[in-house]
Amino acid sequence: MEDGTRLVIGPGEAYEIPPGHDAWVVGEEPWDSVEFTSAREFGLSPEDLGERVLATILFSDIVASTALVERLGDHAWAKLLHEHNVRIRAAIDRYRGREIGSIGDGFLALFDGAAKAVQAAALMDAAVGDLGVRVRVGIHTGEVELVGGQARGVAVHAAARVASLAGPGEVLVSGTTRDLLDGSGLSFESRGEHELKGLSGARPMFALRRA
Repeated sequence: MEDGTRLVIGPGEAYEIPPGHDAWVVGEEPWDSVEFTSAREFGLSPEDLGERVLATILFSDIVASTALVERLGDHAWAKLLHEHNVRIRAAIDRYRGREIGSIGDGFLALFDGAAKAVQAAALMDAAVGDLGVRVRVGIHTGEVELVGGQARGVAVHAAARVASLAGPGEVLVSGTTRDLLDGSGLSFESRGEHELKGLSGARPMFALRRA
């Protein structure tokens, strides 16, 4: 290297050599290698690159949480919220979701399949039932941009708007997600078309039918 650094590369080894170097073959054996153009970028994750990826986005939150805080008081609410978080995370983990963040009494998670997201959502309200709270969940599928561990994009906002339409104990999915669930064995009923705040056009919504 220009700074005097030396490196010997042997058979079967992988290497990265930045610009500004000289190189030669030691010995009589021929040198064969496979080189990747832009290998430094090739090895980065979508998040490192700030790329857009397709994901099913789940938003959950506790129904009427403000009234609960007022009734329980800060200390009791903090204990309840901790237990709620443990149980909601267990549902997300069970179906290999990726928790992106917990905002107050809500969660944002990404899944690599629509059925996994709905199956995780179906567990949530029952999981916290004995705590005296109800959970509502909204799900939408679309492209998101992962930057610094955060999910961004119109699809994230759409999922949040879907969640805001859900009732206590309800799992509400967008028409986009519903279309991806054909053949999944999951059953839904129409909730009509709704305008989502900040987004153009009325969109169909569907509620998960419980077995």
